[in-house]
Amino acid sequence: MIRMSLRQFRLSALAGAVLLTLATVYLLRLGGATHAARLPADHHQTMLFLAGGSGLVPAFIGAFWGAPLIARELETGTHRLVWNQSVPRRRWLAVKLAVVGLASMAAAGLLSAALTWAATPVDQATGDRFSTVMFGARGIAPIGYAAFGFVLGAVTGLLLRRTLATMALVFLAVIAVQVAVPNLLRPHYLPPERATVAMTADAINRARMLGGITGGPIIGGLEMPDAWITSTSRLRTADGRVLSDAAFDTCFSHAPQTGATGTFGDIAVCLGRLDLHVDLAYQPNRRFWPFQWIELALYLGAAALLVAVGRWRIRRGTFS
Repeated sequence: MIRMSLRQFRLSALAGAVLLTLATVYLLRLGGATHAARLPADHHQTMLFLAGGSGLVPAFIGAFWGAPLIARELETGTHRLVWNQSVPRRRWLAVKLAVVGLASMAAAGLLSAALTWAATPVDQATGDRFSTVMFGARGIAPIGYAAFGFVLGAVTGLLLRRTLATMALVFLAVIAVQVAVPNLLRPHYLPPERATVAMTADAINRARMLGGITGGPIIGGLEMPDAWITSTSRLRTADGRVLSDAAFDTCFSHAPQTGATGTFGDIAVCLGRLDLHVDLAYQPNRRFWPFQWIELALYLGAAALLVAVGRWRIRRGTFS
């Protein structure tokens, strides 16, 4: 069974190996440049682009390695040949998942290791390790992403029995999960630390967003050294109350002309005179590795649950 699974997987494995080799060589060359650079932060945009691209790897693994693994055999009927040779269904499934699943995890681990090493000087210079895109392209978490993407593809193929439909569905589903987890779950892995920050004119000008779509005293895009800000309160007055919409709108739309410069100019000066502050919840960068282990465990646990679903389905289902 193992030899047969390897033979069936050889073309996909060869294509993956070629792409992985090319990516690794590029990252080693890039890493040499970042480690030798006097200003590693100059490579930040490149690393951001690579991190975004690496986030698609689990989706490709799920769609091109996981989805066809079982769906194609059920679609073409080749599974009957193996089952008629007295190979138990669950063993057949287990071997297929183990062989290709371990290859997926190894490929993702190698790619992540190369990218993590190449990006180390840039991450140290910018302090950007915890942002949504960067975190998912570093450390050991990508191994869990690959395992989850692959198993989701394989089990979905077992349920749908249609290769192309499974590939499309799994690709979109993995991307949806990759977007949902950083925003809904990751900020809450450990209780956040909290801080109160005065909103002077300079602090407001360092923000990236001021005012919501419907108005109101909202500020966003604040930064804190060596930390990932997970939530920001509305602008508050000295007594802890939320700044009224009327007071905010007065500064936002009718700020006195002072000739101030900066991102928000006179608006920042007007608001800065109101003795405002915001309450922040944040995760310090020292929690990077605990969060990596938690996320790895989360995705491996989800993959294990999917394997259980697949074992139940192949034992109880009828496959003509």
